[in-house]
Amino acid sequence: MITVSNLTLQYGKRVLFDEVELKFTPGNCYGIIGANGAGKSTFLKILSGEIDPTKGQVSITPGLRMSVLKQNHFAYDNFPALQTVIMGNEKLYKVMQEKDALYAKADFSDADGIRASELESEFAEMNGWNADSDAADMLSKLGIKEELHNRLMGELNGKEKVRVLLAQALFGNPDILLLDEPTNDLDVETIAWLEDFLADYQNIVIVVSHDRHFLDAVCTHVCDIDFGKITLYTGNYSFWYQASQLAAKQRSDQNKKVEDKRKELIDFIARFSANASKSRQATSRKKLLEKLNIDELPASNRKYPAVIFKMEREPGDQILNVENLSYSLEGVTLFSDITFRLRRGDKIGVVSKDHLAISKFFECLTGEEKAESGTIEWGQTIQTAYLPNDNSKYFSGSDNLVDWLRQYSKDKDETFIRGFLGKMLFSGEETLKKVNVLSGGEKVRCMLSRMMLMSANCLVLDEPTNHLDLESIESINNSLKDFKGIVLFTSHDHELMQTVANRIIEITPNGIIDKMSTYDEYISDPDVKEQRARKYKAVAV
Repeated sequence: MITVSNLTLQYGKRVLFDEVELKFTPGNCYGIIGANGAGKSTFLKILSGEIDPTKGQVSITPGLRMSVLKQNHFAYDNFPALQTVIMGNEKLYKVMQEKDALYAKADFSDADGIRASELESEFAEMNGWNADSDAADMLSKLGIKEELHNRLMGELNGKEKVRVLLAQALFGNPDILLLDEPTNDLDVETIAWLEDFLADYQNIVIVVSHDRHFLDAVCTHVCDIDFGKITLYTGNYSFWYQASQLAAKQRSDQNKKVEDKRKELIDFIARFSANASKSRQATSRKKLLEKLNIDELPASNRKYPAVIFKMEREPGDQILNVENLSYSLEGVTLFSDITFRLRRGDKIGVVSKDHLAISKFFECLTGEEKAESGTIEWGQTIQTAYLPNDNSKYFSGSDNLVDWLRQYSKDKDETFIRGFLGKMLFSGEETLKKVNVLSGGEKVRCMLSRMMLMSANCLVLDEPTNHLDLESIESINNSLKDFKGIVLFTSHDHELMQTVANRIIEITPNGIIDKMSTYDEYISDPDVKEQRARKYKAVAV
């Protein structure tokens, strides 16, 4: 068990959380949520002992082993992948190292023999003889091919390193598991495996994630960092979200009733305080007014941007016709023979084993890249707005946010531009910030603002939730669900794909798979799995 007592973390005058009291018990998975900058990752670091709180303490039941998902992808570059996984069980790895060092000694003494016997006993108790096979099994389940198991970490690519470090954290059944964004760079199959693994896990799991579907699948509790507190709720993310929205509405409705009553009393006092016949009633109302207090909503650090897509004109019947589209990069075919037609009402979730193929496909559709062959015909009534995955070229200048956004707006008035930026959570001096120093999340919010001002009837979005917090993701999700036009998009956010898409197109080097279905129906459809196997097998041959 982990007990958090009177925990406070403060940087100067800024208090992230104050006097936190929590208990984490075995058999439960706790999701840590909160706005960007609320202190989610910092809280995990306090639990792991990496940083100290301002005051208070974290107590862990003696003898429990804690495992943490490492964030430094270069720390193990000189070690083989399999060895890196085993290093996750620090005690076992030290026993292995000491044991091997003893047996390698040229002058092996009686004392060495006694020590080796002790180590062998410890090694057996920790199931050390199965360490290699267990680590290899974990790597394979996380998508690391067997030929990579003995390669140095420095030889692996970024996505492979992420999986090895995740295997390291999970290895050896730790008593406490701390995971910060464990689904980053994982494909849908690997995420599904991890969801099943954690759902069945019998020890303590504490996880930070922006993946709402993942939080729903694994969490038994939610720890919400807000109002300078950490509040524990029973249930998964969706339960917390619905409950929090209801509670906020109830508080707001109650405040409105009180405010309406206040206005009524003030009006009565103003009208009748000078009237002799009504003066007694006015005095009575005045005393009542003094007792009337509005229960102010706490100042939450959770803010929802106003993402609202509206189209200037309805799309006609001719939307988009694509015929035999192909594209290669440096001799590698990313996609070929892409043929499909868009219809009114289509909201298409685009998937692929290679995300670069999707990005290039979107760039071809929006005219930012030229296809190797094939035709793209947009209808006369269609206006597109594009959110690229790589938006760096839009922010190379030194304009402030007001001037940057003004270039995309028909209304050039500064008050209008500032008001629009305010809806996207840029206010006051923030609107004068130079665009070339914006964070990743701020750039995405700017690009969404640009798209909204275009009033397009066809939206093309390449990973729109990248760098965003849960509140911004919820806002985008709701806006795309409500949008009446056409949507082509791709996202690693399972919930976004499931709740927005009504049609799925999978891009392969050998044509497409095109199905009218939800995302969940698509990934579980046996016919789709058979088609995928044929498409990718044809490429391999």
